[in-house]
Amino acid sequence: MQLFNETTHLALAKALEATSLRQRVIADNIANLNTPGFKRSEVRFEELLRKAVGVREQALPLRRTDPRHFGGAGDLETLTPEAEPVRMTSMRADGNNVDLDREMVSLATNTIAYRASAQMLGDRLAKLSLVINGGR
Repeated sequence: MQLFNETTHLALAKALEATSLRQRVIADNIANLNTPGFKRSEVRFEELLRKAVGVREQALPLRRTDPRHFGGAGDLETLTPEAEPVRMTSMRADGNNVDLDREMVSLATNTIAYRASAQMLGDRLAKLSLVINGGR
């Protein structure tokens, strides 16, 4: 029986991992606001998650009932959020591309995403605890 390896639980755990990494990346971007030549970084996660769970735009979702089947959901356990530097833009003459307003919006959005993921995961674990304790 896989209580903690089902898709929703793993996706929520990975979302918490991604928002935690994104928080560190945003903090690093803000800390280097005045560093000449610094290039901001972004976290890639949502696109990787869509691919891992098999969601494709304008395509019917496939259900994989055996790990040997083709075209089903990818492997969520190996999904790892990635931080990538954004090298193609510049905000100032010194080559720095950190925009404080953009970083603050990203920080607020990331905080909301973290709280939502933590709340959903907490609710799922509370229900599991309720079942284990026989409804008490």
